[in-house]
Amino acid sequence: MQIALVGIGKIALDQHVPAITDSPDWELAATVSRQGSVGGVPAFTDFDRMLAERPDIRVVSLCLPPVPRFDYAARAIRAGRHVMLEKPPGATLSECHALADMARAQRVSLYATWHSRQADKVPGAKAWLKDKNLRRVTITWKEDVRQWHPGQDWVFEAGGLGVFDPGINALSILTEILPDPIHLCAAELHFPENRETPIAANCRFYHPQGAEVTLDLDWLEPGSPTWSIEVVAEEGHMLMENGGGKLTIDGAPDKCVPGLSGEYPRLYSQMADLVKTGTVDIDLAPMRHVADAFTLGKRVTVAPFEW
Repeated sequence: MQIALVGIGKIALDQHVPAITDSPDWELAATVSRQGSVGGVPAFTDFDRMLAERPDIRVVSLCLPPVPRFDYAARAIRAGRHVMLEKPPGATLSECHALADMARAQRVSLYATWHSRQADKVPGAKAWLKDKNLRRVTITWKEDVRQWHPGQDWVFEAGGLGVFDPGINALSILTEILPDPIHLCAAELHFPENRETPIAANCRFYHPQGAEVTLDLDWLEPGSPTWSIEVVAEEGHMLMENGGGKLTIDGAPDKCVPGLSGEYPRLYSQMADLVKTGTVDIDLAPMRHVADAFTLGKRVTVAPFEW
């Protein structure tokens, strides 16, 4: 199937382009970007022009920041195209619900992707947790924004999510592996005095078994990042590290090898299946927790942030 990639930045070049190129399901038929391009692929700078001139391209993958994503997705759906959304799927929950309604009305597929759910050890963690009595769940997601988003001011602008941009990856894994639903009950968000989104956050969640569930986010972590989920249960101990790339159960490493290698190859394989069946897949659980944090969280002003 032919696909157009919209927004040719670092994530598109590092992850999306290789996944599409190596996939037996896809052909990268066009790109849309004001600046970036992919060698040998027809490049457009105007999205509407691409839609008009390439009716043969039935699928669009959007790698734009959250705020402009709704407008592009809505135009693609109205043009009868299937749409794949980078995380988070929109700037607000309302936008995402609206896109899902549009897609169903137009009978096209819509896929809200959560790439961290496709990490190698997520299935193993989910399988182990399904019948456990939980006592404590500790999520620690710390990294250096200067390394992962160098000079990208949009992450600190309204709608950019701030530290919840990586934090939503942790929440996407958490909502996939926990057998019981949770909801946020308290949060503290640290906003640099010169920025519109938080640079650190601490969150606490209600768990139906009474387990202590906490999330610690920091975007000023020096050195190597920490992306871990630790679970203490009556039956044992689980530690997931490297954003889902490493899993140990009671100190023993999980040795299961997934059938398809890589988060983004798995996403594009799933998108191919959705297009073939005309299915809408838009799970908003990770984004709901972020929205709750912004609604309920105590705002604390901290030192200004400069690149």
